[in-house]
Amino acid sequence: MAIFLTKESKVIVQGMTGATGMKHTKLMLGDGTNIVGGVNPRKAGTTVDFDGTEVPVFGSVKEAMEKTGADVSVLFVPPAFAKAAVVEAIDAEIPLAVVITEGIAVHDSAAFYAYAVEKGNKTRIIGPNCPGLITPGQSNAGIIPGDITKPGRIGLVSKSGTLTYQMMYELRDIGFSSAVGIGGDPVIGTTHIDALAAFEADPETELIVMIGEIGGDAEERAADFIKANVTKPVVGYVAGFTAPEGKTMGHAGAIVSGSSGTAQAKKEALEAAGVKVGKTPTETAKLARAILAG
Repeated sequence: MAIFLTKESKVIVQGMTGATGMKHTKLMLGDGTNIVGGVNPRKAGTTVDFDGTEVPVFGSVKEAMEKTGADVSVLFVPPAFAKAAVVEAIDAEIPLAVVITEGIAVHDSAAFYAYAVEKGNKTRIIGPNCPGLITPGQSNAGIIPGDITKPGRIGLVSKSGTLTYQMMYELRDIGFSSAVGIGGDPVIGTTHIDALAAFEADPETELIVMIGEIGGDAEERAADFIKANVTKPVVGYVAGFTAPEGKTMGHAGAIVSGSSGTAQAKKEALEAAGVKVGKTPTETAKLARAILAG
């Protein structure tokens, strides 16, 4: 099983013909992702050859969906054009839009998130500024390396891209049902809580690893949700234990003020909900391993 992404998912890539899009489309195909098209209005009607796999380019998300039955879009669109690209995906009502782009203005992210809500939440947004998601052995939508783990029993949700990769590598012998990088920007689509609910409902996920970062209150809200709704064991890690108070962390868009938003405050909230929290990624992996060993 998996959450949000399976081998049946039909994936299109908005921005496929750009340098980054080309590079990662090739890698996603190598991981077995069923990529059925790219989107670029200026190159509609052409095809791109990825080592013998011909991928057609469509003029719009709507056209790509009509022609291929696509149900996932991965966006490698420069920040200035990202809002328009996400709005196009929402208007086409594609079920899942994975926004990889870093550096999108918060105002733009807030606008397309609000637009998705206004349109009835028919499009799940993951990101922006995220590594995407992977269901090992089935499909990879984004930039997560496909060769660092295998299918398994752990569900992973993370704010940090690099810590996603590290945790997957640390627990590679056990493997993952799905790993979702939700992004560290101040405004994101899919949250820790959304992924926790999906993993709780997935019969093949036995344990959930949740990675957070300092700033904001997302982890505290996730702790409340876990307490009320999650029956599976959850192991957590919060990046930023050594960050000084009052410091703005550029990557996370995180601001620490007083005790609220600190790694320690988040750790305490999670532990109060029954979550075991590691002080380092390696310690967190050991906690997960110990629980699964029973």
